[in-house]
Amino acid sequence: MHINKVSPQTGYLWIRQGFWLFKQNPFTFLMLVFLYIFVVQLSMFLPIIGFILILVLSPVFSVGFLTACQKVIRKERVAPSVYISPLRELPSGVRKNLLKLGLIYTLLILMLSVISSQFVDVEKLVPLLTATQISAPDVLKEFYQAIVIGGILYIPISLLMWFSPQLVAWKGMTIAKALFGSIVACWMNRWAFMVYFCIWGLILVAIPLFLGAFFEAMNLSSVASYLISPITMAALTVLYCSFFATWKSCFVDSSDIQAPTISAVA
Repeated sequence: MHINKVSPQTGYLWIRQGFWLFKQNPFTFLMLVFLYIFVVQLSMFLPIIGFILILVLSPVFSVGFLTACQKVIRKERVAPSVYISPLRELPSGVRKNLLKLGLIYTLLILMLSVISSQFVDVEKLVPLLTATQISAPDVLKEFYQAIVIGGILYIPISLLMWFSPQLVAWKGMTIAKALFGSIVACWMNRWAFMVYFCIWGLILVAIPLFLGAFFEAMNLSSVASYLISPITMAALTVLYCSFFATWKSCFVDSSDIQAPTISAVA
């Protein structure tokens, strides 16, 4: 399958396309993201098993959300069950490959957890996750160190998994070919992805931190929580919408009837 090579500026265009797609049906996309978060939180009631189940089904959920993007562009109705539509509508062989891909993803995440635990003191992070206010510099340092180490270790996993669910579900590729195709596509367009992730890092991390610090300095911490949370949720939803833009740009041309045209204008 042909892989498109795009310019670095395309990383910014993907975000604009994500905003455009979100604006087509914001209620539907927000509903889907809330539903996903709810399912993830619900899985916490089944320690370990629930977490593993979510990881195994991640490729299915990914294809389901991108299927919702297709439906919104086509002006079709989107039901919450779209998340599991790959398990209902795809051939049995493709369904099995998606679940096998989920097992591979689960093993990779477990390996990442084991490796990162060698560099991060988990005991220091527990208070940060349970207390409402933490100001100890060593705890905050450990938290940011965990983010950096986890992010670096997750890069190869993201390269493998970014496009592989779509390649398995929509192009009928084997797992090996899909993983290889995902790596090649991401590497060929690495500069566009760098621009893409730098902008999203600014939107999702830097801006909320700045707003939080600003309202804290103004002694308006309660206001910050009410303001930052919905902004972050909306931005996260746009991020998910922009995943479809990366797929369309890197793999799909105008002759592909399975992936409808997405506007280049946000």
